[in-house]
Amino acid sequence: METKKINPAPLGLLGFGMTTILLNLHNAGFIELSVVIMAMGIAMGGLAQLIAGILEFKNGNTFGGVAFTAYGCFWWSLVYIWTNPNKVLAADSTSVGMYLLLWGIFTAFMFIGTLKHDRATQVVFGTLALLFIFLAIGDLSETKIITTIGGYIGILCGASAMYTSAAKILNAEYEKVILPIGNKH
Repeated sequence: METKKINPAPLGLLGFGMTTILLNLHNAGFIELSVVIMAMGIAMGGLAQLIAGILEFKNGNTFGGVAFTAYGCFWWSLVYIWTNPNKVLAADSTSVGMYLLLWGIFTAFMFIGTLKHDRATQVVFGTLALLFIFLAIGDLSETKIITTIGGYIGILCGASAMYTSAAKILNAEYEKVILPIGNKH
């Protein structure tokens, strides 16, 4: 009996999407930063993506393995930045801005990699690159409106990741296109 190859991408996309929406509801000014966002960051943003990344590496998918593992670590590092009790090494807006800028640069080159993938994945990475750039500029300039705009971009990014997750699950289950993702031909 042939073993069916698993696709961990929907789990990683779901974890990323849910956590991104929740955090960016805060960035857009709809909710306060709370333990709810941090718990989601640890569980779905961090752990679920790390699991998906490891499984992608096991499947021989370097792009998916790097993406999910790196962004899983992003969420864990972000939660640590927020909860770090060491006041001597506390994060300031410049260091957080540079942190976000580095993630934006990484995401921009990952976006280039998505040009070989479906359109839905391109939207996820394209909006994520914009999100990081807006949040970085917002922190570096200490301009709240830029962070707020980034929050709206982040909500769109997270929603596109959740859509892509749902599409990959439903399309595979029904063995036909239920939710289109703009497959690359």
